[in-house]
This record gives sequence, C-alpha cells and structure tokens, in this order.
Amino acid sequence: KAKHPETILLFRMGDFFETFEEDAKITSRVLGITLTKRGNGAAGEVPLAGFPHHALEAYLPKLVRAGYRVAVCEQLEDPKFAKGIVKRDVIEVVTPGVAFSDKVLDRAQNNFLASIALSSPLAQSADLAGCAWVDISTGEFYAAEVPLARLNEHLAGLGVAEVLVQKRDDAAVASLLASLKALRTRVDDWVFHRDYGYEALVTHFRTQSLKGFGLEDLTVGVVAAGAVLHYLQETQRSNLPHLRRVVAVDLAETIVLDPSTKRNLEITAAMSGGTDGSLFSVLDHSCTPMGGRMLKQWVHHPLKQLEPIQRRLDGVAELVSQDRQRIGLQELLSGVGDLERLLARIATGRSGPREILALRHSLEKIPAIIQSGAALRTTLLTELVAKLDPLTGVVAQIAGAVVDEPPATLADGGVIRAGFNADLDELRSVAFGAKDWIARLQVTERERTGITSLKVGFNNVFGYYLEITNTHKDKVPSDYLRKQTLTNAERYITPALKEYEDKVMRAEERIQQLEAELFNELRKAVAAAANEIQENARRLAQLDCLSSLAQTAVEQRYARPEVDASMGLEIIGGRHPVIERLLPPGETYQENDCRLDPDEAQILIITGPNMSGKSSYLRQVGLIVLLAHIGSFVPAASARVGLVDRIYTRVGASDNIAAGESTFLVEMHEAAHIVNTATKRSLILLDEVGRGTSTFDGISIAWALTEYLHGRIGAKTLFATHYHELNELSQILPRVRNVKVDVREYGDKVVFLHRVVPGFADHSYGIQVAQMAGLPGELTSRATEILKNLESSDLVTHRSGRVPSPPAPQISLFEMREDRLREALRGVDPNVITPLEALQIIARLKKDFDIE
Repeated sequence: KAKHPETILLFRMGDFFETFEEDAKITSRVLGITLTKRGNGAAGEVPLAGFPHHALEAYLPKLVRAGYRVAVCEQLEDPKFAKGIVKRDVIEVVTPGVAFSDKVLDRAQNNFLASIALSSPLAQSADLAGCAWVDISTGEFYAAEVPLARLNEHLAGLGVAEVLVQKRDDAAVASLLASLKALRTRVDDWVFHRDYGYEALVTHFRTQSLKGFGLEDLTVGVVAAGAVLHYLQETQRSNLPHLRRVVAVDLAETIVLDPSTKRNLEITAAMSGGTDGSLFSVLDHSCTPMGGRMLKQWVHHPLKQLEPIQRRLDGVAELVSQDRQRIGLQELLSGVGDLERLLARIATGRSGPREILALRHSLEKIPAIIQSGAALRTTLLTELVAKLDPLTGVVAQIAGAVVDEPPATLADGGVIRAGFNADLDELRSVAFGAKDWIARLQVTERERTGITSLKVGFNNVFGYYLEITNTHKDKVPSDYLRKQTLTNAERYITPALKEYEDKVMRAEERIQQLEAELFNELRKAVAAAANEIQENARRLAQLDCLSSLAQTAVEQRYARPEVDASMGLEIIGGRHPVIERLLPPGETYQENDCRLDPDEAQILIITGPNMSGKSSYLRQVGLIVLLAHIGSFVPAASARVGLVDRIYTRVGASDNIAAGESTFLVEMHEAAHIVNTATKRSLILLDEVGRGTSTFDGISIAWALTEYLHGRIGAKTLFATHYHELNELSQILPRVRNVKVDVREYGDKVVFLHRVVPGFADHSYGIQVAQMAGLPGELTSRATEILKNLESSDLVTHRSGRVPSPPAPQISLFEMREDRLREALRGVDPNVITPLEALQIIARLKKDFDIE
C-alpha cells in the first residue's frame, strides 16, 4: 500500500481479495458489499471488505468505472508449497486509462491514457505542451507537440480517460484542463526529462534513435511519450510487446473541432446523451470494432489536405457504384474480430484459449478479402488490399496447437490438440487411461483373491483403494494394507496401487503445467507477429470505414462533394443528415441551398421565427462541410466545398454555475474564442449572439461582431438572429446578405415552411409560438397588447449607417413618458418656427418632463 498510495489495494488472501481501512469503505460503497471489521489488538478494529477471487472480473470494472485506480496484489507462489507467509506482490495497476477488460472498454471507442509535459515551469508562459496518448488495449501510441491554447480541446477531442501530469505542474495543468472529464494522475518530477524519455523509448522499441518514428526533433513531445511509457511499465509489470511503434502526429493536418463545436453539431454524442441522434450514429455501418473506432476518429479529426480527402472520396465512390463488391466486403469483414484488442490480451498474457482461437478465425478471413478486393481499382482501396498479410504461418501454428472447441479457461484443461506435443500425449494416456487400468486391476485382484465382490474405487481424501466386505475379511491377502474401516467393509491399498496413484496424480499435475507452458509459448509466437497483425487491423479498419461511408451514401441518397482549394461554399439541395433520419414516416426534410463567397456573400444574416429551422439550417451546413472533409459523400443534390481550416459554432444558451459563469459570460467566452482564433478560411456558425443581456447591449454586440467578422477576419459566416435590426447591415457592408426562413400566416396562426429564401423577417412570431406551446390565452392576449404598444413607439435603430448609442434609460415596458414626449413633439412644425422659438420649446419640454 505504501508503494501504491493513490490506489485501492486488492490483497489476495486464499480464495478472497480483501481491502482494508479506507479502501474497504470505498469498496463496500461502490460494490455494494458488506463492510466488516476485524480486531487488531491495540490498533483497534480494522474495516474489511472482500469478495471471492474468481469474481475479480465482475467487481474490478465497477471500481475502475467509478474513477478509482486499483492495484491487484496476487499470490506469487502456490500456498501448498510455500514456506511461511506466501509471497505476494502487485501484478498490475488498473486505472480508467489502463484497462483490458471488456467490461470496462467500449468496443467502438478508444480508451486513451494521455501524458502532458509543459515546456516551462511557468505554465502560463509556455508556448508548447508535449502530449502523448496511448490505448493499451489496442497498441495505438501517439505523440505530438500542441500549442498550449489548444491543449484542452485536443484532449477533449480524443476523449481521454486519464491524464498523467508532473507533480510540479499539477496546479497549472488543472487550470488548463478544468473542463476535461478525466482522472488526473500525478507522476514524479524526475520522469519528465527528455533524456530519460528518449532512453525509455529507444530501449523499448530497440532502436538507435527516434528518427524512424519522426520524434527525433521533438522536445516536450518526447518527454510526454517517455512518461506515458514509464507509467505503463510501472503499472503492468510487463514489457508490453504489442506496443510496436509511436506515431508522431502533426495537428496541422486535421481540422480542430473545439468541444463547443462537437457538442453543438452532435458529432458523436447527442445533447440528450448517448450516440443515438448523433452524426456518428448515421454514418456507422462498421462491421468490425476496429472500423467503428477508426470511423469515430475520422469524424473527430477531419482532414484539411486535399490529396488524402480525394483518395477517400475515390474509394467511397467506387464502393457506392459497386454494390456487389461492397456487400461482399462487408460480409467478410463481419467475420473479423477485434484484432487489436485480441492481440493486446494475447501479447500481455491475459488471453484465454477462445481469444487466441478468435484471432485465428479472424486472420483466416484475410485471403478471401484479398481475393474479393482484387477487382477494386481506386488507389486507396487497391493499396489497402495489396498490403494485407494472411499470416498463414501464425494461422497454421494456432490451428495445430489449439483444439477447435477449447474450454473457456486454460485451467479447465484440454486446450492443446492431440498430436501437437509427444510428452503431453504420453501423460494424457497415463492420466486418462486410469479407468481402463482400474478395470483390469479389479478383474485381476478378484481372480487372485477369489473375492467376487471386490471393488476398486477413488475419493479425494484417500485416493485409490480396494474395498472388501466384512464377509470376505478372511480372504484378504497379506500384502493388502488397511486404509479405512467402514460399517460393513474395509478399504485397503497395495504398493502397486499406491505407485500407480502417484503416477496418475503427477501426470495430471504435469499435464496442467505442460499445457500452460505450451500455451504461453504459443502466445509469445503470436506476439512476435504483433506488428503484422496490427498493420492488418489498421488496413481492415480503413476498408471498413470506407464501406461504412459508402453504405450510408447508398441508403441516404448522398452525393459526392466537389472539394477544392477555393474559399467558397455552394450547397444545392442540402439536408440535415440526422434530422432527416428522425422524421416520422411519410415526412420529408425540406432541402435548402447555401452559397457563401468571401468576395461577394461572406456573411448570411438569417432571420425567421422560432421553430422555423434556422438552427437546423446552420447545423446542416456545418455537418455537410465536416462530412466532405472526412472524405464522405454528403446529404445534398450537389456540393462544392472549399477547404476550411476550422469549424466554429456558437449555439444555444447555457451557463457554467460551478465556475461562476453566467449564460451571457459563457456566450461571450465562445464568441471571444472564435474572433481570436478564426481565419479567412474558417467556417463560423452563429446562432444568436447577445441574447443573454439587455436588448440594446445585445444588438450592439451582435452588430459590432458582424462588422468585425466582415472587416477584420473575412471568414465564411452564417449568423441566425432575432435581432432584425441586423438586416440593415446588408445595406452598409458589401459582403453581407440577408436570408430568411419562410412562413405563411393564416389569421393568428403561422405555418413554418422550413424553406430558406432571400430577404428578411420583420418579426419573430414569438407569441404565436407561445400559443402553440400551450400558454394561457389570457397571457398571450396581454403579450399581444404589450407588443403593439412597444411597436407603436417607432423605435429607430439606424438612420446614418451606424447603430446609434442607446438612450439612457432604455425603453421600459411600463414607462410611457417617452410616448407623451413624442406626442408633444408631433405638434411642432420645425419648418415654420424661428430658431429662438425652437430653443424656447426645448426649454419648456425639458421643464415639463424633468429632463436634465
């Protein structure tokens, strides 16, 4: 416990795992098991909580999912042969970021452990942070150097489960990662040095340098990678043979999607929770767990280089046009198991017989996939198929060693196939031939003694014995040795029987031992081919992703987008990929166009009623652009998409009470992030800005923001708003255009057409929407009266091309003094009075209305 102070220690005692003191209290609460106590002399009573050792796989995942690190302390020797106290030690530390159990892991999602190394002790002044992340369950290992400002959004995009930080930097990192929902683990400072990290990496990978991995010139990136490798070696007590490479990641090659954008566009998780209703749920037709995980990575990290996007689009296009090839490929892929996680468990000695058999069956599908893919023609598909390796040697080795229907665990025996090992076959003939030997012995002894009722039996206490009833006691030979007396019989043994018993017992023990040795040798042989198996897994995953995107395109009538290096965006007949799937039967989604051009129509001001579809229109444009950048077909009649470097969204109203941030402050944080990091090549989606404050403040901010985006940044922008005053910007700023979501009015009713057309809405139909929501008629009638009163105030927001400064005080619903002042001014004709009379009128009005 002293060596692992920040863990729950599971201590093996006989047939149980026990926890003590505070660990016991936590274990009892999380697992719902009884908390007991044991007297400990002067130390008082010690709280205890334990469970049977065979239930470890059931209880351990619950502790890990609850966010705890768990150290498993096992017996290192057989208690039957131990002298004194049985030797024990921690064999592994299981944490949210380091787990192999299927009960902890999600088959369609990576489980990343990350490490952060700051480039300076003064974290606030550091320009770069080293970041490494590894999924121990699949063998994926990455390293990068990340701008400090992008560290949080990068880790959030990965969905890391645990983050390693230097003890010295814990407080600084905590402020950087305040919104990251991951366990933070502190590691000793001495681990975070480049020399140590470099040496740890080259030692593990058995290389002279890190040039082959592209890490040689990195500084804090190497520090982070070395720290995460050190942590794994410390917690796993093994050499991790399935970690065969570390990949240097260039973040400049992918579009950054910040947490707000991922949340608002519901990329892999819906706002209601879960994956249903997300973009990923629409795209995911993957047939393998590796494909599902890779597709999620593609969606989280869209490409921004034209050549790899086109390669993917070409591959998807061929599979869309070749139904037979696509369906055949999917059928074959469906028979492939999770190669990455199977290999990880095999290489680290955690696999059972059935897992190694599953690996064999998966590898046996590769020749058929190669044959099926021979007809493919596009570059990416042919490369992937050509580089697949059937690994016939590994398949043959597993087939020759393991029976076709092995037991669940090695301890059950009967795993190794007959004929694989001569010594094992001989031992089995001894052990399993005991029944025949006993039958022969019984016949022989009956003939020798003349006792026809003599029986040979066996029990766990006395072993083999000869049983003779008391009726024939006088016929017992002199070489029989009495072993046990029963009511009506006596049990005996002979030297020959005892010798055979020892031989059988030794044979059974040796069979179990030899099977374990042979199985471990097989696991090592498979681990030796880890690199080839992982390469197969990556190529099959890519094939799976491409076929999944093609299947979605076929089922949902998607079109291939034209992606180019231009700055424009043109979508004809665009649809929202998720909403159209959720519509009731018989309803169709209203298609809409979108044209953005940085030289002509850079900003679209979108007005329209609540519930009319403004937000859906924004999101569908964002999702279509994102889909094009992952190499997918898009839900549109046609689309021409110029490359973007980032996609931003500012949507909805939410607060962060825990951090003391109001709805408006959160809104301003998001707006500030956009204007401080966006470029001319970005796509910005704004759904209401300034609604969290007073009317004039909100209009002023929204107006100034639009001017800033137009004049300073030049990014393609869709701005949905209820501030109809913003429509006047199209008369002032040359690259601003107005569009509206069309409606039809029938009396006091309004029908939403969900069609985006040029023009602008003059009001928001909020009261009609309130009626639809079920507000009492008395309330909505009064609201209508108040609205008419406000609208009759003739508020003018623009005359000279700029937004005027708001009067002080601002308009109040119940203050009518300004209306009386206007009425008095209406009686004055400035064309017929002298300047002196005008001054006198002003003085009188100031006095009458108490204006200073």
